[in-house]
Amino acid sequence: MEPTTTAQYLPGDYLPIVIQFAAALGFVVFAMVVTHLIGPKRHSKVKDASWECGIESKGDARAPISIKYFLIAILFVLFDVEVIFLYPWAVNFRALGVDGFVWMILFMGLLLTGFYYVLKKGVLKWE
Repeated sequence: MEPTTTAQYLPGDYLPIVIQFAAALGFVVFAMVVTHLIGPKRHSKVKDASWECGIESKGDARAPISIKYFLIAILFVLFDVEVIFLYPWAVNFRALGVDGFVWMILFMGLLLTGFYYVLKKGVLKWE
């Protein structure tokens, strides 16, 4: 019988990752510095005015927006991302067996518990 061997990673094995990270960081710093140095530096009242699709802005841009809008947006993203986990489970349903089914029932229970909590708090009631 052959003894099992475990892979031994040396610090030098991570050198390509460190080099790639340094190159990416260097490019970002280089691009930020160069664009700051060669970018236009002329400012005027007309040039610095904010325009939206060629229409002059009117009023304050800091108009109050209902917190309900943000709550619904965050809840949509939260539950949408959780529902995305159902697809790989459905594709591998038979391979996961009973154990996978039990874990998905637990996951769905937690998901529905959170959804029930949101409904009970009245977050989705728009007045």
